[in-house]
Amino acid sequence: MKLKKKFFFYLILGCLFVFVGNLQGIAQQYRVSLLTCDPGEEIYSSFGHSAIRVVNLETGRDQVYNYGTFDFRAPNFVLKFAGGRLDYFLSVSTFDRFLAEYNYFQRSMREMEFDLNQQQKVALVEFLEINYLPQNRSYRYDFFYDNCATRIRDVIETIVGDQLIWNDENQEPIEKTFRQLIDEKVFYMPWSDLGIDLALGSRLDVDATPREEQFLPDYMEQAFSRAEIQGDGPTRPLVKNERVILDFAPKENSLGLFNPYLLFWIIAIIFTATTFIGFRKKRLFIGFDLVFFGILGILGLVISLLWIGSDIPSTKWNWNILWAFPGHLALIPGLLSKSLKPWLRNYLLTALVLADAAVVFWILGWQSFHPSLIPIMLVIILRTNYLYYNVARYKIPLV
Repeated sequence: MKLKKKFFFYLILGCLFVFVGNLQGIAQQYRVSLLTCDPGEEIYSSFGHSAIRVVNLETGRDQVYNYGTFDFRAPNFVLKFAGGRLDYFLSVSTFDRFLAEYNYFQRSMREMEFDLNQQQKVALVEFLEINYLPQNRSYRYDFFYDNCATRIRDVIETIVGDQLIWNDENQEPIEKTFRQLIDEKVFYMPWSDLGIDLALGSRLDVDATPREEQFLPDYMEQAFSRAEIQGDGPTRPLVKNERVILDFAPKENSLGLFNPYLLFWIIAIIFTATTFIGFRKKRLFIGFDLVFFGILGILGLVISLLWIGSDIPSTKWNWNILWAFPGHLALIPGLLSKSLKPWLRNYLLTALVLADAAVVFWILGWQSFHPSLIPIMLVIILRTNYLYYNVARYKIPLV
């Protein structure tokens, strides 16, 4: 009997060892890592990209989970994007396919392997698979707070929980605003940079916290390199291995000849010369003003629509509207009228004050405008001032 008891005891004990070993094998079959890709040449890729790579070490299945996918062919794509109502979604592809795309566009790629425990790896893969279900994969995109990078951070925080310590206090303070962080990526794309500065308001001109900086993939990469896991055995870094997958030399960038800095100064010189000649010849040359203020008025309408109609919080409180004011469109019929309208000089004075206010807002740091706009604001101040004092004196010729 004793032999039988010992036999069953060791049999059960052996089964337990096999069972536990199988569980460990299941949990350890994954390798999970962060992929960080350098910026591309298109505006939608100019800020870089992040994705999660999951390798099944048992089957060899190598997949990339990508939260930065959107559909250009979606109905009303432009309106949805501008209105902040465009949904991004989680997609899954093979690593080879993901790698081939970035290799084709010559965008460098780095990998950070996470030092997660067995249960955390399984939980993370299960989370991603559930998130990839058709009913779960879409989300409302927010460039600053809910994008391809922040989604990955949130996934890791969900899985690791309070054991994840970011160690942001160890980071040297950067003290950059959201706008300055964006400018780092699009400085050599001056027209895109100008468009962003025109569309987004004063909420960008506050210093981003270390956590908020993680909306940019390379800043999130740095944050992950500082992070630790505590309370799960010995404290250990979140990242245990790093390697470069693709390494391309940085491309030489330039502003190009056709850029807003040069163009707007040329416009300023033309208007200055026109004003000087008009002063000497006692003429207004309002043909230039009709085009100039017409463009500013249309731009003001777009800014107003983004402020009022968009769900993007960053388009609110946009003080570009002080100089690109929709009311400038009223100058067209006012200047073309055969008789001087009483309101015209009052409006010109108002436009002059608004442009001056924009300069004051800029100096006080309430909103930073794109540097190329300096000559445009000078032209507004020059022409509104000139027209205000002379529109009643001269017969208004169109040329």
